[in-house]
Amino acid sequence: MIRQDKIYTSLCILFSVIIVVGNLTYQKFVSLKFLPFHTFQLSVGAILYPLTYLITDLITEFFGKEKAQFCVRFAVVMNIMTATIITCMDYLPATSWSKINNEIFHQTFGMYTIAFIGSILACYISQAVDIVLYLAIRKLTKGKHLWVRNNGSTAVSLLVDTLIVIGFMTFFGILPKDQMYTLVLNSYSFKLFFTVCSTPLFYLAVRLIRLIIARDSKVVLQT
Repeated sequence: MIRQDKIYTSLCILFSVIIVVGNLTYQKFVSLKFLPFHTFQLSVGAILYPLTYLITDLITEFFGKEKAQFCVRFAVVMNIMTATIITCMDYLPATSWSKINNEIFHQTFGMYTIAFIGSILACYISQAVDIVLYLAIRKLTKGKHLWVRNNGSTAVSLLVDTLIVIGFMTFFGILPKDQMYTLVLNSYSFKLFFTVCSTPLFYLAVRLIRLIIARDSKVVLQT
């Protein structure tokens, strides 16, 4: 396996891990004060979620639309497998000496299947939007202004994702209806803030991947 394939595989795995972990931990909500004038209140599962768009943007930039879409579909399959396994575990009765009884386990993971459906819909649709927008902005700017296509496509896609996932879970009673708009505002504003702050990370990742690809190309030419 050449290093370019290793990079692509690693990005796909990281993308899937972030999605799965986010779905497993979404029920815990925290307050994060990164700014002196605002405190973000959001699910811990959403904290690292903006990185998934950075990952798909990297894949789109270097490996193309089809491989970016495959990465998203791969993560969907991993989520389906996780949801199926957890659902089966939820039906198994706990022993009398188990530290986590049936009720606690169900409260923690029992809603995973509903959250999973909303998350998958939001992820699949928003990532598709992100990939298309990224390529459209890159074409419009003639390949210049990397930060514009990264932040621009992600800003729109994150809004689509946030509206779908929180709206879905509010509709099914997982999240309180009176907190829907507050959750949307807090979740989206944090994700957008995280995305802007991670722009240097995107530039660093792009530079490293370009160096690796250039080095591999030199090795091929020399051989």
